[in-house]
Amino acid sequence: MTYCVGLKMNRGLVFMSDTRTNAGVDNISTFRKMFTWTDGGDTVVTLMTAGNLATTQAVVSTIDERMKAPGDRTPSILGLPSMYQIARHVGQLLVDIIAERAGGGMRADSAFNATIILGGQVKGSEPRLFLIYPEGNFIEASDDTPFLQIGETKYGRPILVRAFDPSMSFEAAVKLLLVSFDSTIKANLSVGLPLDLHIYERDSLRRGMERRIRAEDPYFQTISKGWGDALKGAFDSLPDITF
Repeated sequence: MTYCVGLKMNRGLVFMSDTRTNAGVDNISTFRKMFTWTDGGDTVVTLMTAGNLATTQAVVSTIDERMKAPGDRTPSILGLPSMYQIARHVGQLLVDIIAERAGGGMRADSAFNATIILGGQVKGSEPRLFLIYPEGNFIEASDDTPFLQIGETKYGRPILVRAFDPSMSFEAAVKLLLVSFDSTIKANLSVGLPLDLHIYERDSLRRGMERRIRAEDPYFQTISKGWGDALKGAFDSLPDITF
């Protein structure tokens, strides 16, 4: 399983993903699930993946290959005119790869499925954030739904629903994400450290701050312990029931 979150903020976009993959309790590995591409001035794209590892690696590898040798029928995502067109391109690529892996037999509900969070900015337009489904269709983050999740979403969602504000600082957003991921990691062994972080600042059109957060990271340990202590304190402060 996986947990990935993309935040659409006033200042830009924030992405965080875990790195754990597993095919059973005795087969746990670490793989990067976040990838960023930029052409140095016109387009920046970040992609996070959840689902079948072979499928998601094929999507990323195909994107890389098309960047090296783009053609009329297989363009590079960095050559497309809008984030909407990039989302359509990646959605169709995902559909094609699932169909190829399934041999035409099983479709999006098969063991080959995957979901993708895709975000970034093309020069002259706003930063945009999409969630792409195995069927190739997608939804876009909006003012009403300013964050998107894939993978094991339920444990980390409550803190995002209660506390996320698109106008908050990048520093506060990262703190919020770490609380969301810490809650998920403690509740589900299929999600685990290290975590990958990418902060994209609006209109910069270049890679932002990137960081890998490991289990021994002092700030993560502070957040994890502090959040646990705060929850216990809040619980203890609530009135007891009277029978």
